[in-house]
Amino acid sequence: MDIEIKRADLAQHRLIEAAPAPLAEGQARLRVDAFALTTNNITYGVFGDMLRYWAVFPASDEPEVWGRIPTWGFAECIESRSADLAVGERIYGFMPMSTEFVMTPGRATERSLFDVAEHRHGLAGTYNSYQRCATDPAYRADREAHQMLLYPLFVTSFIIDDFLIDHEDFGTEQIIISSASAKTAIGAALLGHRRGQRIVGLTSAGNAAFVESLGVYDSVVTYEDVATIDRVPSVYVDIAGNQDVLFALHTHLDGVLRHSMVVGNTNWSAETTADISALPAPAPEFLFAPTQLAKRTQEWGREGLDARMGEAWQAYADWTDTWLTFHEHRGTEAVLAAWERIRTGTLDPATGDICSLTTGDTNG
Repeated sequence: MDIEIKRADLAQHRLIEAAPAPLAEGQARLRVDAFALTTNNITYGVFGDMLRYWAVFPASDEPEVWGRIPTWGFAECIESRSADLAVGERIYGFMPMSTEFVMTPGRATERSLFDVAEHRHGLAGTYNSYQRCATDPAYRADREAHQMLLYPLFVTSFIIDDFLIDHEDFGTEQIIISSASAKTAIGAALLGHRRGQRIVGLTSAGNAAFVESLGVYDSVVTYEDVATIDRVPSVYVDIAGNQDVLFALHTHLDGVLRHSMVVGNTNWSAETTADISALPAPAPEFLFAPTQLAKRTQEWGREGLDARMGEAWQAYADWTDTWLTFHEHRGTEAVLAAWERIRTGTLDPATGDICSLTTGDTNG
């Protein structure tokens, strides 16, 4: 079973059921045990053409119209014609919203392997890489839900903060983060807050109380009140992707906004009335996390990067236990319902959605 999403309209889906095709030499078949759904998956769909997310798991047919949005999760190898992946081995990485998928393992080490299938050529290494649970230092069996839901988002949070550190925060006095209730925003806010930066959270009125309760934002401002933000040298970290908010903030901080970082698009469906062609400087710049990861890997080495990120991740994961509740969704109907809540922005920011298509059509 595959859930495929219409590339031009994320509100439309179709279900594909087909008999498994025989494996070619070098391939392996994996059962998708569980995956997380977050607003990050919306970003994958919205930027799917620009960043080639649609190429990761091609659609069964009409790939120019339909696609399988990548998620992060765990899978077990159930059939293998590859020397690099044994039946019974459990791995973590990009998963489709499916019951199973076929990969071509390669570039294998004791800790990881890559899917080297032809359709994945040219993709960022981060998205082709899979971690072997048996040897992954970040893996804990009792923390699989945390790893699925939070770790990919936290990697982005870490890169946001590290990019700002790398540029000495652009000499600013405050970091403004939109979609402040999103888990990527929360992670970035926590890291910035813990190193003494002033963090301003931009959020909807409905999420303001939750955002304030986290204790990692020095001030919380609703989207309607952008003009109340202090006019001091600032960085804008745009996770919401709302063009009207972007325009309002750039206009309000004209002359003191030092950097405008585009990270996500959680408000992807919002209509805009702003004339973005007249946006006051600086021009927004997209943060592509794999580029910063590659830079730090070269500077610090893989072990150095793992150590820094691992320490920050464990502290973050422990802290989330104080406010985060996981919800499980099993079966096609339940998973599609969870997808719709995320797509329409009606999810509870204090919850996390863990999904599986492998165990019957019961609501989670």
